[in-house]
Amino acid sequence: MSVQSTSVEEPVVQLHEVTKQFTSLAGVFTALDAVTLEVKRGELLALVGHSGSGKSTLLHLVSGIERITSGRLLVAGAAVPELDEAQMARWRGRHVGIVFQSFQLIPTLTAVENVTMAMDFVGRWPRAEREERAHALLTRLGVNTQAEKLPATLSGGQQQRVAIARALANTPDLIVADEPTGNLDSRTAQEIYKVFAELVADGHTVIMATHDPAAQEYATRTEHIMDGRLLATVDMDAAHA
Repeated sequence: MSVQSTSVEEPVVQLHEVTKQFTSLAGVFTALDAVTLEVKRGELLALVGHSGSGKSTLLHLVSGIERITSGRLLVAGAAVPELDEAQMARWRGRHVGIVFQSFQLIPTLTAVENVTMAMDFVGRWPRAEREERAHALLTRLGVNTQAEKLPATLSGGQQQRVAIARALANTPDLIVADEPTGNLDSRTAQEIYKVFAELVADGHTVIMATHDPAAQEYATRTEHIMDGRLLATVDMDAAHA
Protein backbone atom coordinates (compact mmCIF):
# COMPACT_ATOMS: atom_id res chain seq x y z
CA MET A 1 0.00 0.00 0.00
CA SER A 2 1.26 3.50 -0.78
CA VAL A 3 -0.20 6.95 -0.42
CA GLN A 4 0.68 9.84 -2.70
CA SER A 5 1.74 13.17 -1.19
CA THR A 6 -1.10 15.64 -1.63
CA SER A 7 0.72 18.96 -1.87
CA VAL A 8 3.79 20.75 -3.18
CA GLU A 9 3.57 23.49 -0.55
CA GLU A 10 6.42 24.61 1.69
CA PRO A 11 7.61 21.59 3.71
CA VAL A 12 6.02 21.21 7.13
CA VAL A 13 9.37 20.17 8.61
CA GLN A 14 12.82 21.40 7.59
CA LEU A 15 16.04 20.34 9.29
CA HIS A 16 19.38 21.59 8.02
CA GLU A 17 22.58 20.19 9.51
CA VAL A 18 20.80 19.60 12.83
CA THR A 19 22.93 18.14 15.61
CA LYS A 20 21.84 17.17 19.10
CA GLN A 21 24.38 16.39 21.81
CA PHE A 22 23.91 15.36 25.42
CA THR A 23 26.54 15.96 28.08
CA SER A 24 26.98 13.67 31.07
CA LEU A 25 29.74 12.63 33.46
CA ALA A 26 30.80 10.13 30.79
CA GLY A 27 31.34 12.94 28.28
CA VAL A 28 29.52 14.28 25.23
CA PHE A 29 27.17 11.96 23.33
CA THR A 30 25.99 12.89 19.85
CA ALA A 31 22.45 11.57 19.45
CA LEU A 32 21.81 13.28 16.10
CA ASP A 33 24.65 14.18 13.77
CA ALA A 34 24.23 16.94 11.13
CA VAL A 35 20.86 15.70 9.86
CA THR A 36 19.25 17.40 6.87
CA LEU A 37 15.65 16.43 6.18
CA GLU A 38 12.42 17.84 4.74
CA VAL A 39 8.92 16.48 5.28
CA LYS A 40 6.23 17.74 2.92
CA ARG A 41 2.59 18.27 3.76
CA GLY A 42 0.63 15.09 3.16
CA GLU A 43 3.53 12.71 3.76
CA LEU A 44 3.68 9.71 6.06
CA LEU A 45 7.37 9.41 6.83
CA ALA A 46 8.50 6.20 8.48
CA LEU A 47 11.70 6.83 10.42
CA VAL A 48 13.19 3.38 10.85
CA GLY A 49 16.03 2.41 13.15
CA HIS A 50 17.04 0.28 16.09
CA SER A 51 16.78 1.44 19.68
CA GLY A 52 19.33 4.20 20.27
CA SER A 53 19.62 5.11 16.59
CA GLY A 54 18.38 8.68 17.12
CA LYS A 55 14.84 8.41 15.78
CA SER A 56 13.15 9.40 19.04
CA THR A 57 15.59 12.27 19.46
CA LEU A 58 14.62 13.59 16.03
CA LEU A 59 10.94 13.47 16.98
CA HIS A 60 11.66 15.23 20.27
CA LEU A 61 13.43 18.01 18.38
CA VAL A 62 10.69 18.62 15.80
CA SER A 63 8.04 18.62 18.55
CA GLY A 64 10.05 20.99 20.76
CA ILE A 65 10.49 18.54 23.62
CA GLU A 66 14.27 18.82 23.22
CA ARG A 67 16.40 21.71 21.94
CA ILE A 68 18.85 21.35 19.08
CA THR A 69 22.57 21.85 19.76
CA SER A 70 23.29 23.34 16.33
CA GLY A 71 21.79 23.65 12.87
CA ARG A 72 18.49 25.06 11.63
CA LEU A 73 15.01 23.71 12.36
CA LEU A 74 11.69 24.97 11.02
CA VAL A 75 8.36 23.31 11.79
CA ALA A 76 5.07 24.70 10.45
CA GLY A 77 6.94 27.88 9.53
CA ALA A 78 8.30 28.46 13.04
CA ALA A 79 12.00 28.61 13.92
CA VAL A 80 11.51 26.23 16.84
CA PRO A 81 14.89 26.80 18.57
CA GLU A 82 14.12 30.52 18.87
CA LEU A 83 10.96 30.02 20.95
CA ASP A 84 11.11 30.46 24.70
CA GLU A 85 9.42 27.92 26.97
CA ALA A 86 6.06 29.71 27.12
CA GLN A 87 6.02 30.26 23.35
CA MET A 88 7.06 26.64 22.83
CA ALA A 89 4.14 25.31 24.87
CA ARG A 90 1.62 27.43 22.96
CA TRP A 91 3.19 26.58 19.61
CA ARG A 92 3.28 22.84 20.33
CA GLY A 93 -0.34 22.79 21.44
CA ARG A 94 -1.50 24.37 18.20
CA HIS A 95 0.83 22.84 15.64
CA VAL A 96 2.00 19.39 16.80
CA GLY A 97 0.02 16.33 17.85
CA ILE A 98 2.02 13.66 19.68
CA VAL A 99 1.23 9.94 19.83
CA PHE A 100 3.23 7.92 22.36
CA GLN A 101 4.06 4.23 22.56
CA SER A 102 2.47 3.98 26.02
CA PHE A 103 -0.65 5.99 25.02
CA GLN A 104 -0.29 8.36 28.01
CA LEU A 105 -4.01 8.85 28.49
CA ILE A 106 -5.12 10.38 31.80
CA PRO A 107 -6.38 7.30 33.69
CA THR A 108 -9.07 9.17 35.67
CA LEU A 109 -10.64 10.73 32.57
CA THR A 110 -12.92 9.03 30.08
CA ALA A 111 -11.92 8.67 26.45
CA VAL A 112 -13.93 11.72 25.39
CA GLU A 113 -12.58 13.75 28.32
CA ASN A 114 -9.00 12.91 27.30
CA VAL A 115 -9.69 14.40 23.88
CA THR A 116 -11.54 17.49 25.11
CA MET A 117 -8.79 18.17 27.64
CA ALA A 118 -6.34 18.70 24.78
CA MET A 119 -8.67 21.38 23.41
CA ASP A 120 -9.10 22.96 26.84
CA PHE A 121 -5.35 23.58 27.11
CA VAL A 122 -5.07 25.29 23.73
CA GLY A 123 -8.37 27.15 23.40
CA ARG A 124 -8.50 26.97 19.63
CA TRP A 125 -12.06 25.62 19.67
CA PRO A 126 -14.97 27.35 21.46
CA ARG A 127 -15.84 25.56 24.70
CA ALA A 128 -19.37 24.80 23.51
CA GLU A 129 -18.01 22.90 20.48
CA ARG A 130 -15.29 20.82 22.14
CA GLU A 131 -17.28 17.79 23.28
CA GLU A 132 -19.04 17.49 19.93
CA ARG A 133 -15.68 17.69 18.16
CA ALA A 134 -14.19 15.09 20.49
CA HIS A 135 -17.03 12.68 19.73
CA ALA A 136 -16.58 13.32 16.00
CA LEU A 137 -12.88 12.47 16.25
CA LEU A 138 -13.56 9.32 18.26
CA THR A 139 -16.13 8.33 15.65
CA ARG A 140 -13.58 8.90 12.91
CA LEU A 141 -11.16 6.64 14.78
CA GLY A 142 -13.83 3.99 15.32
CA VAL A 143 -14.02 4.19 19.11
CA ASN A 144 -16.92 6.51 19.90
CA THR A 145 -18.76 3.59 21.51
CA GLN A 146 -15.98 3.69 24.12
CA ALA A 147 -16.29 7.46 24.69
CA GLU A 148 -17.53 7.27 28.29
CA LYS A 149 -15.14 4.54 29.39
CA LEU A 150 -11.91 4.96 31.34
CA PRO A 151 -8.64 3.98 29.59
CA ALA A 152 -8.08 0.95 31.84
CA THR A 153 -11.23 -0.66 30.44
CA LEU A 154 -10.08 -0.30 26.83
CA SER A 155 -7.86 -2.58 24.78
CA GLY A 156 -4.42 -1.37 23.73
CA GLY A 157 -5.61 -0.69 20.21
CA GLN A 158 -8.61 1.26 21.47
CA GLN A 159 -6.41 3.34 23.76
CA GLN A 160 -4.08 4.19 20.90
CA ARG A 161 -7.02 5.24 18.73
CA VAL A 162 -8.17 7.55 21.52
CA ALA A 163 -4.62 8.89 21.75
CA ILE A 164 -4.62 9.60 18.00
CA ALA A 165 -7.96 11.39 18.34
CA ARG A 166 -6.41 13.49 21.10
CA ALA A 167 -3.42 14.28 18.85
CA LEU A 168 -5.84 15.51 16.16
CA ALA A 169 -7.92 17.62 18.56
CA ASN A 170 -6.35 20.98 17.69
CA THR A 171 -5.96 20.36 13.94
CA PRO A 172 -2.15 20.26 14.10
CA ASP A 173 0.13 20.78 11.12
CA LEU A 174 2.17 17.75 12.13
CA ILE A 175 1.58 14.48 13.96
CA VAL A 176 4.60 12.71 15.44
CA ALA A 177 4.24 9.12 16.56
CA ASP A 178 7.03 7.52 18.58
CA GLU A 179 6.83 3.72 18.31
CA PRO A 180 3.01 3.96 18.31
CA THR A 181 2.57 0.20 17.96
CA GLY A 182 5.33 -0.87 20.34
CA ASN A 183 2.82 -2.10 22.93
CA LEU A 184 0.43 -3.70 20.44
CA ASP A 185 0.19 -7.12 18.82
CA SER A 186 0.92 -7.37 15.11
CA ARG A 187 -2.73 -7.41 14.00
CA THR A 188 -3.60 -4.32 16.03
CA ALA A 189 -0.41 -2.65 14.82
CA GLN A 190 -1.55 -3.10 11.23
CA GLU A 191 -4.84 -1.43 12.10
CA ILE A 192 -3.01 1.58 13.58
CA TYR A 193 -0.78 1.86 10.49
CA LYS A 194 -3.92 1.93 8.36
CA VAL A 195 -5.31 4.74 10.52
CA PHE A 196 -2.20 6.84 9.89
CA ALA A 197 -2.34 6.09 6.16
CA GLU A 198 -5.97 7.21 6.06
CA LEU A 199 -5.10 10.42 7.90
CA VAL A 200 -2.36 11.16 5.38
CA ALA A 201 -4.75 10.45 2.51
CA ASP A 202 -6.93 13.18 4.03
CA GLY A 203 -4.01 15.63 3.94
CA HIS A 204 -2.42 15.21 7.38
CA THR A 205 1.34 14.97 7.80
CA VAL A 206 2.83 12.24 9.98
CA ILE A 207 6.33 11.29 11.10
CA MET A 208 6.37 7.86 12.67
CA ALA A 209 9.44 6.45 14.40
CA THR A 210 9.47 2.67 14.36
CA HIS A 211 11.64 -0.41 14.33
CA ASP A 212 8.84 -2.46 12.72
CA PRO A 213 9.51 -3.16 9.01
CA ALA A 214 5.77 -3.69 8.46
CA ALA A 215 5.18 0.04 8.99
CA GLN A 216 7.00 0.84 5.76
CA GLU A 217 4.18 -0.69 3.71
CA TYR A 218 1.94 2.20 4.72
CA ALA A 219 4.47 5.02 4.37
CA THR A 220 4.90 7.41 1.48
CA ARG A 221 8.59 7.56 2.29
CA THR A 222 11.04 5.77 4.56
CA GLU A 223 14.20 7.17 6.11
CA HIS A 224 16.62 4.81 7.81
CA ILE A 225 18.62 6.18 10.71
CA MET A 226 21.70 4.70 12.37
CA ASP A 227 24.03 6.21 14.95
CA GLY A 228 22.31 9.57 14.60
CA ARG A 229 22.71 9.78 10.83
CA LEU A 230 20.23 9.29 8.02
CA LEU A 231 21.05 6.58 5.49
CA ALA A 232 19.79 6.28 1.90
CA THR A 233 16.17 7.35 1.38
CA VAL A 234 13.71 4.74 0.15
CA ASP A 235 10.83 6.13 -1.90
CA MET A 236 8.04 3.60 -1.35
CA ASP A 237 5.99 4.80 -4.32
CA ALA A 238 8.95 4.17 -6.64
CA ALA A 239 9.66 0.84 -4.97
CA HIS A 240 6.09 -0.31 -5.59
CA ALA A 241 5.84 1.06 -9.14
